[in-house]
Amino acid sequence: MIRIAIFDDNSERRKSLSLLIGTSDTMECVGAFPDCRDVLKHVAVTTPDVILMDINMPHVDGVEGVTIIRKQFKHVKILMQTVFEDNDRIFASIVAGADGYLLKQTPADRLLECIEEVHAGGAPMTPTIAHKVLRFVGRTHTSGAVAAEFKLTDREQEILRLLVDGLSYKMIAAKCDISYATVNTHVSHIYQKLQVASVAAAVTVALKEGLV
Repeated sequence: MIRIAIFDDNSERRKSLSLLIGTSDTMECVGAFPDCRDVLKHVAVTTPDVILMDINMPHVDGVEGVTIIRKQFKHVKILMQTVFEDNDRIFASIVAGADGYLLKQTPADRLLECIEEVHAGGAPMTPTIAHKVLRFVGRTHTSGAVAAEFKLTDREQEILRLLVDGLSYKMIAAKCDISYATVNTHVSHIYQKLQVASVAAAVTVALKEGLV
Protein backbone atom coordinates (compact mmCIF):
# COMPACT_ATOMS: atom_id res chain seq x y z
CA MET A 1 0.00 0.00 0.00
CA ILE A 2 1.41 3.38 -1.02
CA ARG A 3 1.11 5.91 1.81
CA ILE A 4 0.42 9.45 0.59
CA ALA A 5 0.49 12.80 2.39
CA ILE A 6 -1.02 15.95 0.85
CA PHE A 7 0.15 19.54 1.35
CA ASP A 8 -2.24 22.03 -0.25
CA ASP A 9 -3.76 25.27 1.04
CA ASN A 10 -7.06 24.66 -0.77
CA SER A 11 -9.33 22.69 1.56
CA GLU A 12 -11.60 21.50 -1.27
CA ARG A 13 -8.62 20.20 -3.22
CA ARG A 14 -7.25 18.42 -0.16
CA LYS A 15 -10.62 16.74 0.26
CA SER A 16 -10.93 15.80 -3.42
CA LEU A 17 -7.39 14.39 -3.52
CA SER A 18 -8.06 12.37 -0.38
CA LEU A 19 -11.24 10.96 -1.92
CA LEU A 20 -9.45 10.18 -5.19
CA ILE A 21 -6.66 8.33 -3.39
CA GLY A 22 -9.30 6.43 -1.44
CA THR A 23 -10.68 4.98 -4.69
CA SER A 24 -7.41 3.11 -5.29
CA ASP A 25 -6.83 -0.35 -3.90
CA THR A 26 -3.10 0.27 -3.71
CA MET A 27 -3.00 3.69 -2.00
CA GLU A 28 -4.07 5.38 1.19
CA CYS A 29 -4.07 9.02 2.28
CA VAL A 30 -2.27 9.27 5.62
CA GLY A 31 -2.58 13.03 6.09
CA ALA A 32 -3.61 16.33 4.48
CA PHE A 33 -2.18 19.69 5.55
CA PRO A 34 -2.68 23.35 4.48
CA ASP A 35 1.00 24.37 4.43
CA CYS A 36 4.52 23.33 5.41
CA ARG A 37 4.94 25.13 8.74
CA ASP A 38 5.18 21.84 10.63
CA VAL A 39 6.23 19.72 7.69
CA LEU A 40 8.91 17.68 9.50
CA LYS A 41 6.49 16.80 12.28
CA HIS A 42 3.75 15.87 9.80
CA VAL A 43 6.07 13.69 7.72
CA ALA A 44 7.50 12.00 10.82
CA VAL A 45 4.04 11.18 12.17
CA THR A 46 2.40 10.07 8.91
CA THR A 47 5.47 8.33 7.37
CA PRO A 48 4.35 8.78 3.76
CA ASP A 49 5.94 7.06 0.78
CA VAL A 50 4.82 9.86 -1.55
CA ILE A 51 4.02 13.51 -0.88
CA LEU A 52 1.73 15.55 -3.13
CA MET A 53 3.08 19.07 -2.67
CA ASP A 54 1.33 22.25 -3.77
CA ILE A 55 3.96 24.76 -4.84
CA ASN A 56 2.09 27.95 -3.85
CA MET A 57 1.02 27.99 -0.20
CA PRO A 58 1.02 30.69 2.51
CA HIS A 59 3.52 30.82 5.37
CA VAL A 60 5.88 28.08 4.08
CA ASP A 61 5.46 27.23 0.41
CA GLY A 62 6.12 24.00 -1.44
CA VAL A 63 9.64 24.76 -2.63
CA GLU A 64 10.78 25.60 0.89
CA GLY A 65 8.86 22.58 2.14
CA VAL A 66 10.83 20.29 -0.18
CA THR A 67 14.08 21.82 0.99
CA ILE A 68 13.15 21.22 4.63
CA ILE A 69 11.98 17.65 3.99
CA ARG A 70 15.14 16.69 2.12
CA LYS A 71 17.34 17.64 5.09
CA GLN A 72 15.83 14.85 7.16
CA PHE A 73 13.89 12.54 4.85
CA LYS A 74 16.03 11.57 1.86
CA HIS A 75 13.94 8.78 0.41
CA VAL A 76 10.33 9.99 0.51
CA LYS A 77 9.10 10.79 -3.00
CA ILE A 78 7.80 14.32 -3.62
CA LEU A 79 5.47 15.15 -6.50
CA MET A 80 4.96 18.88 -7.04
CA GLN A 81 1.65 20.29 -8.26
CA THR A 82 0.87 23.75 -9.54
CA VAL A 83 -1.50 25.65 -11.82
CA PHE A 84 1.40 27.58 -13.35
CA GLU A 85 4.07 26.54 -15.84
CA ASP A 86 6.65 28.71 -14.05
CA ASN A 87 10.24 28.09 -15.19
CA ASP A 88 11.84 29.52 -12.07
CA ARG A 89 9.71 27.42 -9.74
CA ILE A 90 10.20 24.30 -11.85
CA PHE A 91 13.96 24.61 -11.45
CA ALA A 92 13.72 25.65 -7.80
CA SER A 93 11.62 22.54 -7.07
CA ILE A 94 13.98 20.21 -8.91
CA VAL A 95 17.06 21.71 -7.27
CA ALA A 96 15.36 21.42 -3.87
CA GLY A 97 14.86 17.70 -4.46
CA ALA A 98 11.40 17.19 -5.99
CA ASP A 99 10.93 13.94 -7.92
CA GLY A 100 8.28 15.09 -10.38
CA TYR A 101 6.26 18.12 -11.46
CA LEU A 102 2.64 18.12 -12.62
CA LEU A 103 0.00 20.67 -13.44
CA LYS A 104 -3.09 20.53 -11.23
CA GLN A 105 -5.16 20.08 -14.38
CA THR A 106 -3.69 16.58 -14.75
CA PRO A 107 -6.61 14.09 -15.13
CA ALA A 108 -7.42 11.99 -12.06
CA ASP A 109 -6.45 8.67 -13.64
CA ARG A 110 -3.12 10.07 -14.81
CA LEU A 111 -2.46 11.53 -11.34
CA LEU A 112 -2.88 8.11 -9.75
CA GLU A 113 -0.59 6.63 -12.39
CA CYS A 114 2.00 9.32 -11.63
CA ILE A 115 1.87 8.49 -7.92
CA GLU A 116 2.60 4.85 -8.74
CA GLU A 117 5.33 5.89 -11.15
CA VAL A 118 7.13 8.19 -8.72
CA HIS A 119 6.84 5.55 -6.00
CA ALA A 120 8.53 3.08 -8.36
CA GLY A 121 11.43 5.46 -8.92
CA GLY A 122 10.21 7.45 -11.90
CA ALA A 123 9.79 11.20 -12.18
CA PRO A 124 6.56 12.08 -13.98
CA MET A 125 6.56 15.51 -15.53
CA THR A 126 3.70 17.08 -17.48
CA PRO A 127 4.85 17.07 -21.14
CA THR A 128 4.14 20.80 -21.55
CA ILE A 129 6.43 21.49 -18.59
CA ALA A 130 9.13 19.17 -19.93
CA HIS A 131 9.10 20.96 -23.27
CA LYS A 132 9.07 24.37 -21.60
CA VAL A 133 12.14 23.36 -19.60
CA LEU A 134 13.80 22.07 -22.77
CA ARG A 135 13.21 25.37 -24.58
CA PHE A 136 14.25 27.44 -21.56
CA VAL A 137 17.66 25.88 -20.94
CA GLY A 138 20.44 26.65 -23.43
CA ARG A 139 21.56 24.01 -25.91
CA THR A 140 25.32 24.71 -25.96
CA HIS A 141 26.76 21.30 -26.81
CA THR A 142 26.11 18.70 -29.43
CA SER A 143 24.30 15.80 -27.81
CA GLY A 144 26.61 13.12 -29.20
CA ALA A 145 29.83 14.70 -27.96
CA VAL A 146 28.50 15.43 -24.47
CA ALA A 147 26.87 12.01 -24.20
CA ALA A 148 30.28 10.50 -24.93
CA GLU A 149 31.78 12.51 -22.06
CA PHE A 150 29.26 10.94 -19.68
CA LYS A 151 29.76 7.54 -21.38
CA LEU A 152 26.06 7.12 -22.11
CA THR A 153 25.16 4.31 -24.48
CA ASP A 154 22.89 4.99 -27.46
CA ARG A 155 20.02 3.31 -25.62
CA GLU A 156 20.61 5.32 -22.45
CA GLN A 157 20.68 8.55 -24.42
CA GLU A 158 17.45 7.53 -26.16
CA ILE A 159 15.74 6.82 -22.84
CA LEU A 160 17.03 10.05 -21.34
CA ARG A 161 15.60 11.97 -24.30
CA LEU A 162 12.22 10.29 -23.78
CA LEU A 163 12.30 11.19 -20.08
CA VAL A 164 12.92 14.81 -21.03
CA ASP A 165 9.93 14.59 -23.37
CA GLY A 166 7.81 13.62 -20.38
CA LEU A 167 7.15 9.95 -21.18
CA SER A 168 6.40 7.58 -18.32
CA TYR A 169 8.40 4.39 -17.76
CA LYS A 170 5.52 2.38 -19.23
CA MET A 171 5.41 4.57 -22.34
CA ILE A 172 9.18 4.32 -22.77
CA ALA A 173 9.02 0.53 -22.43
CA ALA A 174 6.35 0.36 -25.14
CA LYS A 175 8.12 2.81 -27.45
CA CYS A 176 11.49 1.06 -27.15
CA ASP A 177 9.96 -2.43 -27.19
CA ILE A 178 11.60 -3.37 -23.89
CA SER A 179 10.27 -4.37 -20.48
CA TYR A 180 9.47 -1.96 -17.65
CA ALA A 181 12.22 -3.61 -15.59
CA THR A 182 14.72 -2.98 -18.38
CA VAL A 183 13.77 0.70 -18.43
CA ASN A 184 14.41 0.80 -14.68
CA THR A 185 17.83 -0.78 -15.21
CA HIS A 186 18.79 1.74 -17.90
CA VAL A 187 17.61 4.64 -15.72
CA SER A 188 19.69 3.33 -12.81
CA HIS A 189 22.76 3.33 -15.08
CA ILE A 190 21.92 6.87 -16.21
CA TYR A 191 21.75 7.95 -12.56
CA GLN A 192 25.19 6.51 -11.89
CA LYS A 193 26.79 8.10 -14.94
CA LEU A 194 25.23 11.54 -14.38
CA GLN A 195 25.80 11.26 -10.61
CA VAL A 196 22.20 12.08 -9.73
CA ALA A 197 19.58 10.48 -7.49
CA SER A 198 16.32 11.16 -9.33
CA VAL A 199 14.92 11.35 -12.84
CA ALA A 200 14.09 15.02 -12.28
CA ALA A 201 17.76 15.70 -11.56
CA ALA A 202 18.79 13.58 -14.55
CA VAL A 203 16.50 15.64 -16.78
CA THR A 204 18.01 18.84 -15.41
CA VAL A 205 21.57 17.64 -16.09
CA ALA A 206 20.58 16.46 -19.55
CA LEU A 207 19.13 19.84 -20.44
CA LYS A 208 21.92 21.93 -18.94
CA GLU A 209 24.66 19.82 -20.54
CA GLY A 210 22.99 19.57 -23.93
CA LEU A 211 22.61 15.80 -23.79
CA VAL A 212 19.31 15.84 -25.71
